[in-house]
Formats: sequence, structure tokens, C-alpha cells
Amino acid sequence: MDLGLQDRVALVTGGGRGIGKAISLALAEHGVSVALCGRTPETLEATADEICAHGVEAWPIQADVGEPENIQRFVAAAAQAAGRIDILVNNAVSSLSAPFDEQTDEHWRHHIDVKLMAYIRSAREVVPHMKERGWGRIVNIGGMTARIAAPLRVTNGVVNAGVANFTKQLAGHVAPDNITINCIHPGMTATDRMLGNFERRAKDAGVTMEEISAETVAQIPMGRLIEPQDIASAVLFFCSPLADIVTGQSIAVDGGSGESVNY
Repeated sequence: MDLGLQDRVALVTGGGRGIGKAISLALAEHGVSVALCGRTPETLEATADEICAHGVEAWPIQADVGEPENIQRFVAAAAQAAGRIDILVNNAVSSLSAPFDEQTDEHWRHHIDVKLMAYIRSAREVVPHMKERGWGRIVNIGGMTARIAAPLRVTNGVVNAGVANFTKQLAGHVAPDNITINCIHPGMTATDRMLGNFERRAKDAGVTMEEISAETVAQIPMGRLIEPQDIASAVLFFCSPLADIVTGQSIAVDGGSGESVNY
């Protein structure tokens, strides 16, 4: 299926592994060249090679988005290399799975800087490029903790709620320039970070990780964990002409596990 994305250029933060890697490769499969950033050069280079195998260009740029100057450097380098910026996928995250009592000010600041503030700063940097071309797509990867209480993911909940609100706030501001911005809340997704959460839950409960995994799957009506590719498919939809008039929205990709009713 032609999604009308051929020859576009996307920036993906945290694009070297997990959900970010799946998004980068999905975009590449549809003719999008990708600038990806992350903290590990080897991971970025390996993913860039896979992107290029789809016949598009890739620009792996080492950058810790927790630092504002690194975001500016990433966007400037990508714009110079590609000559344009059409799509931004804000995906980078770094958090600690721990209860409230163990979360220090440093943990809170780190999570806010690496995710919420990095999303805001990245959008601030790319919007002028998109306005110049009269077209742009921004997709923010949030998380289901924006809608639920999760004892080991308290910072995630606050940060992801902020991501959803920021998405709505910015959407109206940039809509006249034909720029859409939407948010995806992944459910329990099979990534290294989720395995860390399972490990902590298993330790606290005195059970095995296999038991925690089975317990989690049992709470998902679709009967399986979410895969990174599931999130990537939703990103493709928001970036494609199929969603030309959709903006300011937050949707869950969670296999039906979310029980809240969102109007």
C-alpha cells in the first residue's frame, strides 16, 4: 500500500533500538530517509545500515536529548544533511522502574528532561523547517501510564500526561501551517525497558519474570504483548495522507488493556 511518504525525511529520537528502531525501519520501508539519534553509536550505526538496505538514506547522530544543545545539534545536522525536515517522531525515554519512595528529585528531573522537555525542545526546533515547506507531521510517543496509576512507573505517568497535553496544546498552534501533531500511548510493549519493569515486579513479589509476563498478558484482551511494530504502524498512519485532517489526538495501542473511557 502506497502511503504517500516517498522521499520524505524523518527525525526519530531514540531511533536505534526498541520502538524507535521499529519506527525508523517502518518509515524506511515506505521510502522515508531517516535521521536518528541516541546515546550508543554502535546501535545507531547498525540500525542505519538496516535503514539504508531499503534504498533510502540514514544519518545516525549520537546525541543525548536530555541536553538542550544536543537537540539543536541533532536537528541542525539532520537539516543540513537532508536539506529538509518533514516528520519528527519524539520517542526517546529513560526512566527508573521504582515506587514513589525511591524516586529522587534527580530521577524526576532526568525523566522530565529526557522525555517531556526533549519533546518540547525538538518540536520547537523542527517546526520552523515544517512551516517553511507548508507541511509537517509530529508524532509523540507517550505511554498508557498517562491514563492509569502504575506503582512502579510514577514518573512515567506524570511525564506521559504532560506529553499528551503538550500534543493538544501545540496542535492548534501549528494547524494553519498544515502541520499535524498526535500522540500514541503504547501499552505493555516488548522492549528492554519493559523487561526491566518485569524484573523489578518479580523481585518485589517474590515470583519469576515468567509469572509476571503471564500475568501481564492475561490482562490484555488481545492476548499478547504489544510489539514495537504495532507502534510503528500507528506512526505510519499519522504521517500518511490517511490522517491529513487528524491532529491533537492521543490514541492507545494497548491491545484493549486500558479500561478508562476517554471522550
